Amino acid sequence: MKHHTGVIEVITGSMFSGKTDELIRRLRRATIARQKVQVFKPSIDNRYAVEKVTSHAGSVYAAVPIQKASEIPERLDADTTVVAIDEAQFFDDGVIEIAQNLADRGLRVIVAGLDTDFRGEPFGPMPALMAKAEIVDKLHAICMVCGEEASRTQRLVNGQPACYDDPVVIVGAAELYEARCRAHHQVPRSRQ
Repeated sequence: MKHHTGVIEVITGSMFSGKTDELIRRLRRATIARQKVQVFKPSIDNRYAVEKVTSHAGSVYAAVPIQKASEIPERLDADTTVVAIDEAQFFDDGVIEIAQNLADRGLRVIVAGLDTDFRGEPFGPMPALMAKAEIVDKLHAICMVCGEEASRTQRLVNGQPACYDDPVVIVGAAELYEARCRAHHQVPRSRQ
């Protein structure tokens, strides 16, 4: 089933906010509606399974791991109507134009990814994707310190907040990261 107009949908928020669960929910609904779905993910994200997007809660959906965003159009089937891109913050800025071109061709493009890095700063192509999207849903997790809504991702090194100058990209899950609210998110400039 072809769409009448293309659209870019962005699902964003901190780690543990349910982004991939929401992505998978939308993909399952598209499949029920007999739409042809293809899912792409960065090959760097090998936390759970190489050829699946997997949520922290355990939901899974088949996916094609790719190195660069430019592989998406190359690997797209002619009859695909829904393109999903998980962990989009790990892709280069080329993903922005690719998402736009696919939507301009009438495809539904669903992008999921972190809006900010562990420092609390805009992450990769996500801000531009949010600006170009017709629909943006920002999900929240629960702060691991106080239980309030969390919008930040706290990286931990030996149980302590990571420093500002630590590497931005380190793939991991609960062993390295926690969801935090604004009040409890910490990014020290250096180690004490």
